[in-house]
Amino acid sequence: MKRTVAAIAFGALVALSPLAAMAQSAAPTQGEQVAQADTAAPATPRGSHSRHMRSQRNLSRERARASAEHMRTRHHHAPAAPKS
Repeated sequence: MKRTVAAIAFGALVALSPLAAMAQSAAPTQGEQVAQADTAAPATPRGSHSRHMRSQRNLSRERARASAEHMRTRHHHAPAAPKS
C-alpha cells in the first residue's frame, strides 16, 4: 500500500515538474502575448438567460416532434395467431 502511494506521488512529481519549470520561465514574448489575447474569454457574456431558455424550448419541441413521429410511423406487427 505504501509502495503504491509512493509510486503515484513520484509519478505526479515527474509529470508536473516540467509545468513548474515553464511557470518560472521569463515573461512571454510579444507574439505569445498577442496569441494569448486572441484566445482570452470575452469580458461580457455573449448570451442571456432568455436566449438560453428559448433555445432549450426549441430543442425540446424538436425532440417531442421527432418522438411523436416515430411513435406514429413505427410498424405494428399483429400478434401471431394461436396454434391449435
